[in-house]
Amino acid sequence: MTNYFRITGYSPTDDFCFIMVCYGFFEQMWQFSSHLVKKGLKVLEVSDAETFIDINIKKTQEDKEHLILRANAKGKPENITQEVNGIKYKAIKVASKIYIPDKLQIS
Repeated sequence: MTNYFRITGYSPTDDFCFIMVCYGFFEQMWQFSSHLVKKGLKVLEVSDAETFIDINIKKTQEDKEHLILRANAKGKPENITQEVNGIKYKAIKVASKIYIPDKLQIS
């Protein structure tokens, strides 16, 4: 899944967080990040399909015309510990959606 990127971000002016996906809209991760920063959003975490582990977020179909909002909530995202196959990882939770941004970061 090349070009499948996921960003967790925060809006300090409106106090909300989000998990957003791009699959085909941008060629590079930095382009996606830069686009959100230009909109006044803070990028807290960036990952691609090779580095993250989904817990309860399904991957989307390729879409070269849209960015896809997967979760949003008031306040900042939660940093939690999530166990997968007996291994505890650092995970991110926004509303009820959880994923592990870096499968190499063991808690």
